[in-house]
Amino acid sequence: MVRLIKFQGLLIVLFSFAGFYSANCQSAPVSDLSKDCISCHVSATPAIVADWKRSRHASISPAEALKRPEKQRRVSAENVPEKLASVVVGCAECHTMNPDSHKDTFEHNDQQTHLTVTPKDCSTCHPIEAAQFDKNLMSHAVGNLANNPLYRSLMKSINGIQSFKNMKTTLAEPDEKTTEDSCWSCHGAALQVKGLEPRSTDFGDMKFPVLSGWPNQGVGRLNTDGSKGSCSACHSRHQFAIQLARKPYACSRCHKGPDVPAYQSYSVSLHGNLFESMYGEWNFTEVPWTVGKDLTGPTCAVCHASLLVSSEGEVIAQRTHQMNDRLPWRIFGAIYAYPHSKSPDTSTIKNKDGMPLPTTLSGELAAEFLINRGEQEKRRDTLQKVCLSCHARDWVSGHWERFENTIKKSNGMTLTATQILTKAWDEKVADKTESIFDEAIEKQWVEQWLFYANSTRFASAMMGTDFGVFANGRWFMSKNIQDMLDRLKFLLRTKGKRP
Repeated sequence: MVRLIKFQGLLIVLFSFAGFYSANCQSAPVSDLSKDCISCHVSATPAIVADWKRSRHASISPAEALKRPEKQRRVSAENVPEKLASVVVGCAECHTMNPDSHKDTFEHNDQQTHLTVTPKDCSTCHPIEAAQFDKNLMSHAVGNLANNPLYRSLMKSINGIQSFKNMKTTLAEPDEKTTEDSCWSCHGAALQVKGLEPRSTDFGDMKFPVLSGWPNQGVGRLNTDGSKGSCSACHSRHQFAIQLARKPYACSRCHKGPDVPAYQSYSVSLHGNLFESMYGEWNFTEVPWTVGKDLTGPTCAVCHASLLVSSEGEVIAQRTHQMNDRLPWRIFGAIYAYPHSKSPDTSTIKNKDGMPLPTTLSGELAAEFLINRGEQEKRRDTLQKVCLSCHARDWVSGHWERFENTIKKSNGMTLTATQILTKAWDEKVADKTESIFDEAIEKQWVEQWLFYANSTRFASAMMGTDFGVFANGRWFMSKNIQDMLDRLKFLLRTKGKRP
């Protein structure tokens, strides 16, 4: 029951805590500080409170969670601080965590509160997951883009504002809001505190921090406490439901083509069809996830993240938040597919030509920065164990042979496009001095690897066959090579002539 009372211009919210939480079947109390938060926010932000009320955070304490059998635990800490252990994880337990390290900490109702909740905060209960995510390419997604001059040039060619005059276009640097609305939405923004802003609320005049780059929950977000990433990129706040992260829709937010067409390829595959048809019969909340009992087909989380066991309880794959430790190949994000990098910080990579790329333009690997064949085999075996929980060995082996053949052939088609572009540079009918992404033939080359080769590889990896043939796949790789060659011949014929 909720009652609203006006008292000297303030709106005071009174309700019965026992009635509010009874539907949650909680077995641990709510802290007094979190009760204070809820007493206002049940009116100010009712959907947030409702989401939290439905969460496991609202129904079980960390101390109770630690008593679960090891495979069933969703926390990885061996111990949780005493003041947090015996209460549910509420507003105050997250938003007043580590206030001294948060630059966005401000005084709010006599408490030192911060707007952002970060992997460092979550690591109090989930230290292994936070450490694994820190080894993830996603956690370095901002620096891997912003600290790579070649990729910055590509960003400018996409986001920059063009003007036309005297038969020429001029490209201006993109403004920060445009970049925040595009690249940083997925990669993550660098959050900085700009000051405090006064606001009039139903509860009186208050001051709140103003953050640049906000709102943002990108996977590599640079937080005000120095940590990287946002757990809510996959585990949407404030329910943080495991079933949300286990369904492919969560991944589709950023992995949806044409540059990263994972979700489209999965959706049109038999695996995607199986999920769409049968997911209502699957159990997306159980930990561990039992193959054949809780689910009978793959999702993104099945292959890349979740703890999977057989019907006898034997571990098929350990839970991971590193994401690439089951992947031998990186099939997007660069000109050629290549063995994954040793470090999640790819901005330090240099090929033998001095370019910040894992390969040369001719496809030669910068091997010292990349995992070796032994590590590739280890990661392949880990992922194939997931495949083998549903398929026979000959099926799995045949699929992987086709997939790795597709990597070779799509890299080869990209090399052909690169050779055409290199000829244009050598003949001075294209100019690479300022950017290799701003002329028409250069943009065609980008489409060859960023769209068409990527689509072909993703379709092969996930058996979304037609997506790799006609829908941005092999047809377009072939057509694009012919279009580039025709353009090169035209440029050579008209060389030296004014437009």
